[in-house]
Amino acid sequence: MERSDEFPVGRAHLRDTRVGGVIGICNCKVLHEASIVVYRYDGGVTDANSTSSAAHDKPSNWNLPNVLTCARIVFIPVFAWLALRGYVWWSFSLFVLLMITDKIDGDIARARNLITDFGKIMDPIADKALMATALVCLNLAYGLPWWITAVILFREFGITLWRMFMLRQGKVVPASKGGKLKTVLQSFAVALYLCPLPGWMDPVALMVMLLAVVVTVVTGVQYLVDGYRENSRA
Repeated sequence: MERSDEFPVGRAHLRDTRVGGVIGICNCKVLHEASIVVYRYDGGVTDANSTSSAAHDKPSNWNLPNVLTCARIVFIPVFAWLALRGYVWWSFSLFVLLMITDKIDGDIARARNLITDFGKIMDPIADKALMATALVCLNLAYGLPWWITAVILFREFGITLWRMFMLRQGKVVPASKGGKLKTVLQSFAVALYLCPLPGWMDPVALMVMLLAVVVTVVTGVQYLVDGYRENSRA
């Protein structure tokens, strides 16, 4: 570190000769605002103030998509109470509304650049909590076979835990291409069970649910295969 006294009192020019760049700090006035400029070895210049500004531009966790996600979690017990108490139209309507908010909050977050780490964590938790609650309610009050719930939940939570484990290892598991189809089929199947349809529609609801189970399992296997291939190339 060397100091040059060619500047007047109140100014200082400090040079750091470390490899990779030179950082100059120019104090234009004593006890006044200082600007920091980073000179890179490739000739580029970066203003540290711009970096600070970018940090301030990060969206707040208290935004509309996250509020909708939290509302979805809050209303899950309400949905369960309605379903188990036999309020079929109310439980059906609330389930559909909650699934719509799942679509809306994602669209808003992407359109307005409101994607946050909080949303990335809480949105899938809200989705899986709602689906798990709905399936258990169908088991208890609507005659849905328990094995269907077991298969779907094993896949959902198993893949989620596996992706978290792989992420901790520094390996990224790509999203399954059939994930959206799986979610749509699961939601549609649950809605058919909740909706007070004529008795002759029961086999239709069961067939849609079985199709949802098949797609759920297939996409789960696809996650494992795609993850293995992706990380084998790395």
